[in-house]
Amino acid sequence: MKGIQKILKKNNYVTIKLKKIATNHLELKATINGIKGRFILDTGASNTCVGLDLVEHFKLTAEVSETKAAGAGAIDMETQQSKNNILKIGDWKTKKSHLILFDLSHVNSALEQHNAKKVDGIIGADVLQKGKAFIDYNKNILYLKKKK
Repeated sequence: MKGIQKILKKNNYVTIKLKKIATNHLELKATINGIKGRFILDTGASNTCVGLDLVEHFKLTAEVSETKAAGAGAIDMETQQSKNNILKIGDWKTKKSHLILFDLSHVNSALEQHNAKKVDGIIGADVLQKGKAFIDYNKNILYLKKKK
């Protein structure tokens, strides 16, 4: 595995530590517009999401969205969106992060039932694709490629 780590580092990838929580989800720290938060990494989520109740906390500009959210046992949830946010995960950064905002209470209720802490949002496949991600599930490490 060290060979892969060297290759990724040589190709401008950064290392982000992931924490396996009680629900077997992988959790990571990230900042949105300079504000720190706790997020679940979800390869099955198409978009990165933030709790609707955290719009002011993360200094987001919320706009109406036609999109309905579904997942984790909930469907047809009303959403809003926020464009052009600064998202930083470790040493990886994007200044054009498009976020979906919706009520995460069902997600956090499920986490709390397993004695896991609440999260502020979900890092989805949009970020993983933008960062050309590699995930090392053995070592709980996310690799994202820095832009030059």
